[in-house]
Amino acid sequence: MTENRGPSPVRQLRLVVEAEDYEAALAFYRDALGLPEQAAFSENGDARVVILDVGRATLEIANPAHKQYIDEVEVGRQVAPKIRVAFEVDDARATADRLVTVGAEQVAPPTLTPWKSLNARFDAPAGLHITVFQETLTEDERRSLDGFGTETAGPAED
Repeated sequence: MTENRGPSPVRQLRLVVEAEDYEAALAFYRDALGLPEQAAFSENGDARVVILDVGRATLEIANPAHKQYIDEVEVGRQVAPKIRVAFEVDDARATADRLVTVGAEQVAPPTLTPWKSLNARFDAPAGLHITVFQETLTEDERRSLDGFGTETAGPAED
């Protein structure tokens, strides 16, 4: 179990990505993936930025062995760069189909992982390697799986 240490001192995670094709990135992330626009700013003529709401954010820290394992499970080979962005969605299959129609390059189709999430991989606009995933178990159900625990408490015990 995770030790409750109170609220995080960090209020928001904001991932800032430079997109050479700004319009294509907007069409993909805002329009196709469905991330609502929180704010947009323009300065000095053509300088533009949009802030998209992604809901809850987490920072997943993985050692190289885990990164390689995840690539093997989801794709069958090593493909991800050091940074991969993952989006939890309600329907991984429908989202994957929609993203392909707007130009994402599918690296791997929706795949059921050992931890029972349905994950699909893409090379997406703005040079991002992304996963869309759908949880098929509740957090409590996942905690009962072998190897699922916390660094503080260690892996789940039978």
